[in-house]
This record gives sequence, structure tokens and C-alpha cells, in this order.
Amino acid sequence: MNARITMEKPDAAALLPEIKAYKIKDAVKTVTSQEVVIHEGKGNHRVVLWDFGAKENIEKCLLNYGCEVICVPSFATAEQILSYEPEGVMLSNGPGDPAENVEVIEELKKLCAAKIPIMGICLGHQLLALANGAKTEKMKYGHRGANQPAVELATGKVFITSQNHGYAVINDSLPAGAEVSFINANDGTCEGVNYHNIPAFSVQFHPEACGGPLDTMFLFEKFMTRMEEEKTCR
Repeated sequence: MNARITMEKPDAAALLPEIKAYKIKDAVKTVTSQEVVIHEGKGNHRVVLWDFGAKENIEKCLLNYGCEVICVPSFATAEQILSYEPEGVMLSNGPGDPAENVEVIEELKKLCAAKIPIMGICLGHQLLALANGAKTEKMKYGHRGANQPAVELATGKVFITSQNHGYAVINDSLPAGAEVSFINANDGTCEGVNYHNIPAFSVQFHPEACGGPLDTMFLFEKFMTRMEEEKTCR
């Protein structure tokens, strides 16, 4: 829903088409970091955090697991990311329409081809889906707040999650080798995806929510395990 605040009496008939047509553009470019920042860990894993407007608590959670965290801007290339020799890549949350991030999606395709462990959160979840051939759509009613119920399809368990998004991955647009892992209990929309052809998974909600529900913090443990498994196989 769009709105406009004015100090004058508006001409509603003239303004309504303009308000309806308004769309935020290049949102990620306005919130991403502008330089690489390295946070020393305890040597457990080296993770590149691809910053599309990352919440600080994602970084804190990775550091709590002993990871060295290399935070790179949204305009980083796959080549630059891989040059750090990371054991995993975290795709952060962020604002706006995921499909407009064309350059990011193209670079993400290259990372997927490199078979490096990837975890996506919120916008990162949507970008990962787009990079693998899925589609996204603007929701009629976005998910906002810290009490969104997400159902894990493999177990039937319901987790209370924190969410803030107006776009969603279209469930039946996922390619072969990818499957919906979580759905929203209220409207059935996609809340997570597991990829079987690449070592990657993603969730629409915020498992790292600070001041919110911590039901799904186990997903960070899953990411650590995935990196350990890939490290052993190499």
C-alpha cells in the first residue's frame, strides 16, 4: 500500500495514479556497506557475509559460532568473494524487489556453480531462488512482526518467527532439485527452500532475530554442519 503526506489540500484524482505507480528502486544500493570489513573469529570457519542491508545480529551469530566473518558489499563479484577462500557464504536480508537486483543474481549463479555452502535469509532467500530459476511475486499482504508461524514440512513442527517482507518466492516456480522446506501457516506462502543439487538452503524469516523469537536458531547450526561436511569432502 502506498501513501503520500502533503501540507496542502491534494487533488486526489490527479495524485492517486501517481501514488499507485510509485515504486522504490535500487533499495539495496542505498543500504549496503561500501567497503569490505573483516571480523576475526576463532578459526572455526571463514564465512563471507554478502551485505544487502544486513542486520547486525547475523554477523554476531556467525561470530558466536567462532566464524571469521568477511562482510562484502552488494556489488561484490563472485570472483571477489571466492578470492577470500570462504568455507561458506551467507546471503543477508535487505529491502525492495528482489528481481531488480539483476547483477547480484548473475554473480550468485556463479557462486552456486562453485558448489560452495550457501545460506540465505529474507532477501538472500529470494535472490538464491531467482538465481536458481525460480520466480518471486509481490504479496497482497506482506508478513510483518515477530509472531509469524512457519511450518517445517519435513517434521510438521510449527516455529514462531520474525519477518518483514512484501515479496515471496512462488512455491511452484522452484526448479527440479529444489523444494519448499517451510511454509507460512496462515497463507501457505514459501518460507524456506532446500536445494539438493548444490549445498545451499534458505529461509524467508529471521532466525537471528534480536529481541524476537529464537525458535529457529538451529539453522545456523545446520549451516555450520554443511560447511564441515563440504570441508571433509574436499
